Amino acid sequence: MNTQIGSKTKATVWVVENGKMRSRLDHLTTEEPLEIRLVPLQKTIAVTMRTPGADFELAAGFLYGEGVVSRREDIRRISYCVDELVDGEQSYNIVNVELRDGLIPDLQPLERHFYTNSACGVCGKASLEALRLRVCPVIPSGFKVTPEIIYSLPDKLRAAQGIFTVTGGLHAAATFDAQGQLLNLREDVGRHNALDKLIGSALLSDQLPLNNQIVLVSGRSSFEILQKSTTAGVPIVCSVSAPSSLAVSVAKEFGITLIGFLRGKRFNVYTGWDRIHTA
Repeated sequence: MNTQIGSKTKATVWVVENGKMRSRLDHLTTEEPLEIRLVPLQKTIAVTMRTPGADFELAAGFLYGEGVVSRREDIRRISYCVDELVDGEQSYNIVNVELRDGLIPDLQPLERHFYTNSACGVCGKASLEALRLRVCPVIPSGFKVTPEIIYSLPDKLRAAQGIFTVTGGLHAAATFDAQGQLLNLREDVGRHNALDKLIGSALLSDQLPLNNQIVLVSGRSSFEILQKSTTAGVPIVCSVSAPSSLAVSVAKEFGITLIGFLRGKRFNVYTGWDRIHTA
């Protein structure tokens, strides 16, 4: 029987402390490839390294962020691979997405995913132009929050990270409302995957756009984080580390409040300062 791969993997580690060595059982964050296929085209459009779990949301969020789908109804069905030629648990590393009849997406922009990843930023400027061509609207400016709400978010994120608590080795993305209440959270070995899972969850439950929500990601804000947030209509994007220059450019162009170095009672606002309501 095929068994789905878990998000945690057991491993034996040797701890060296005070000049002595001992072995113990530990948990690692699972990292496995996920291949996203479009059917009936029988075409692989992306392969990403991810933490297993919420794979259908990851696929849906990725397709939405790349403009392959624009609404829930564009996706007819998502399933794991049932190809008899694929061995055992590897079938859970392949997701088939069936689009609605008559939808013929432009797949050329997705070619970059076969020779780069979210960390290196290759083709970033070309992707920014593609974002402009999709005519993503500038996000309305009415949503405002206080600094105290922003200060409170990292602790809430960390407290809700179940897998991180066990493994200590993965990122998270979460949404919060204007009062700082945690609405949704997803974890993954990659920041971009965690955000895809989060946005995919909203897409599949017909909760897009996220015009009245805050997104917080662990790590830094890259171009891809802002690209995905723009398509989802997120007004405020926060991270605990620095943004990239291209991330700032996207935030400025599409009206996003971009916050970085969110630590303790301090943060930097790179764009959209008017959404932060101070005394």
